Amino acid sequence: MRLATCSEPWRNAAIEDVFATAAEIGFDGVELAPFTMADHVAEIAPSRRKQIVKAAADAGVEIVGLHWLFVSPKGLHLTTPDASVRQRSADYLKALVDFCGDVGGKVMVFGSPKQRSIEPPVTFEEGWKRAKDVWASAGDTLAARGVTLCLEALAPAETNFINTIEQAARMADEIGHPNIDIMLDCKAMSSMPEGVIGTIRRFGRRAKHFHANEAAGKGVGMPIGEGEPAGLDFKAVMKTLVESGFDRWVSVEPFDYKPDPTTVARTAIRTLREALAAARK
Repeated sequence: MRLATCSEPWRNAAIEDVFATAAEIGFDGVELAPFTMADHVAEIAPSRRKQIVKAAADAGVEIVGLHWLFVSPKGLHLTTPDASVRQRSADYLKALVDFCGDVGGKVMVFGSPKQRSIEPPVTFEEGWKRAKDVWASAGDTLAARGVTLCLEALAPAETNFINTIEQAARMADEIGHPNIDIMLDCKAMSSMPEGVIGTIRRFGRRAKHFHANEAAGKGVGMPIGEGEPAGLDFKAVMKTLVESGFDRWVSVEPFDYKPDPTTVARTAIRTLREALAAARK
């Protein structure tokens, strides 16, 4: 099990600087948010992609993959009745797979709540079929590039579509492609019926990726404010994750970067290293 950081906390920095910072802090990998690098990944030329690969290697970190896939360009959506928008979304998903493969990434996390939510009068069943068709359309490209698309269940506060790991797993099973599966996210799991620990026990072995954050959206181990959801016991989280058989990337994904991204990242890696050490005793 290796530790990575998502890149978007340093969204205004050059990716070379993000790699250097992540390496200095002690992370093994970096998970890229493509919208921080270009509005459309087609704008990232082949020569620039090679520079990104070299920069990561020079810094001594691996590029884990991508997340926040549909933040840009504007107008992407999975469940809309507009077939032209769905086709554009499917085309962009494939472009993301190619970019991910070009920079050496192996996983892509599909969260993007606003770009998947069902908007009335669309029914859940209609939205389900449309999303399934878009995701499934990327199967051949995913296989060719050696990338796995990880469907992320998110809390009802974020989206009204795929709110439980069971739903994400059912979607992946219905698609039935070996390069499309599920991932786990602590913030999202905290809203689910079995909570973080219970959900990990059931799905940890299957999950192809893991996001570590607090239920409040803060970075791992950061102080929790009054009225916010309680901080997670990451010793218990990591112990359960290890016991489940999960042995892939754990990426820290904070949504609150205060007091600054680097402090948040240092706190996270210290907390997770201590938790992993305790889990392996």
